[in-house]
Amino acid sequence: MSRPFRPRAAALTACALLLPALLAGCAEGDPAQDLTRQKPAWKACPAPDEAQGGGASPSPLPGARGRWECATLKAPLDWDDPDGDTIDLALIRVRSSGPESERIGSLIFNFGGPGGSGVTTLPAFGQEYATLRTRYDLVSFDPRGVGRSAPVTCEDDQELDEHFQQDGTPDDSAERTELLDSTKDFNAACEDNSGRILPHVRTTDAARDLDLMRQVLGDDRLYYFGISYGTELGGVYAHLFPDTVGRAVFDAVVDPARNPEQASLGQARGFQRALDNYAEDCVSQVEECPVGDSAQDVRDRIATLLRDLDRRPIPGLFPRRLTETMATSGIAQALYSKDFWAFLTDGLEQAYDGDGTILMALADSMNGRGENGEYSNLVPANVAINCADAEPRYTPADVERLLPQFRKASALFGDFMAWGMITCTDWAVPGAADHPDVSAPGAAPILVIGNTGDPATPYEGARSMARALGEGVGVELTYNGQGHGAYHSEDRCVRNAVHGYLLDGKVPEAGTVCP
Repeated sequence: MSRPFRPRAAALTACALLLPALLAGCAEGDPAQDLTRQKPAWKACPAPDEAQGGGASPSPLPGARGRWECATLKAPLDWDDPDGDTIDLALIRVRSSGPESERIGSLIFNFGGPGGSGVTTLPAFGQEYATLRTRYDLVSFDPRGVGRSAPVTCEDDQELDEHFQQDGTPDDSAERTELLDSTKDFNAACEDNSGRILPHVRTTDAARDLDLMRQVLGDDRLYYFGISYGTELGGVYAHLFPDTVGRAVFDAVVDPARNPEQASLGQARGFQRALDNYAEDCVSQVEECPVGDSAQDVRDRIATLLRDLDRRPIPGLFPRRLTETMATSGIAQALYSKDFWAFLTDGLEQAYDGDGTILMALADSMNGRGENGEYSNLVPANVAINCADAEPRYTPADVERLLPQFRKASALFGDFMAWGMITCTDWAVPGAADHPDVSAPGAAPILVIGNTGDPATPYEGARSMARALGEGVGVELTYNGQGHGAYHSEDRCVRNAVHGYLLDGKVPEAGTVCP
């Protein structure tokens, strides 16, 4: 859902293991115990605010009880101090469409990022979950630091425009200094504007929020659908609370065994693989591919375009100009879904003629910029959660040392991904761990779906997650497809497996391949 910063690393602390006692065994009147007894005041949803991306209030779904309802949930600012200050977490739901006697509970969605607003994303895809809605209330939320949930704010809109046009692949010492200074300025602005929340946006914090949410919604177990980063959040939850895992699906799976360097390298390979698949698809069409005569020609022409943009940006969305970095972001955004490949072709063809409008629009989508020039807090939240989770801090010398490996992984995306590793170098909050612990012995089965053509969370991560969850917990399913995730491909085999498990408790055979 977000620009390709390095994917996720998370942390567990000893205090996390105390949460079940804090919530289940507190003395009468303890504030932490009181939080589990909240009664959310559900009411009609307001229009999304700027941090959520703006837009109109969500339209009702067809049929009875199709109105979207919003509420807030109070959670401790600091889970190590549950008696202290609280923050409000924004929730959204639509009630089950089926008979109350067949209702299972609430199915909670996290759509990834990290930094994506679940309050705005769930209604956008709501109709796709009509079958799941027959037995579940559909619920999502803005995780802490995101959207309306104590959002992280950093630079203003004008500063963000300049930040995203900064050269992300420096070629000399002057450009490297400019990139480092831009990163420091962004990180300092985050500390100045959001210092109170920055230490408390780790994935372990969000997992504890998720368990509080489960209890407030009245479910004995967590029913969960995690996508992209949402799979890591779900894995950390399963580690902390294995006994309360209900039916859960992980789609577009983050590899929990990789540290940030390994994850960035894997993502470079993933986006290169997706670009190769796009190029092969384009030249295989009956009509002539307008951006190259062969797959290699497509790749070569894109590389030439990016080199030219590095020297001389072209007009984009006025008054901004399309830079090499913006074009790379736009190309990456188009690789998230095969449905976007036609836009990529149009954008490349247009850029070859000196017009960067389409590629810049795609980059704006990646960066959370609306047509009105206002940014959501997608990227600030993404950086804050990544940097709070990931312990390693990389220097320019580290990047220079690793560049040959990244360029071997991807001639197009390698430099971009490698230099992205300095994002957290000057972050105000120390990172918590090298990678997340998702081991969950004793948990109920979790369906783990990997897509062979996924650019952002490469397919290999699904097998790694299934293995890390533990024997009898992670159940791997492979989808031979393109784009980020599998469920939204509408593949019948994938949908049948997901519906069979979430609705009827039928666990598919491990190793199932679709189609």
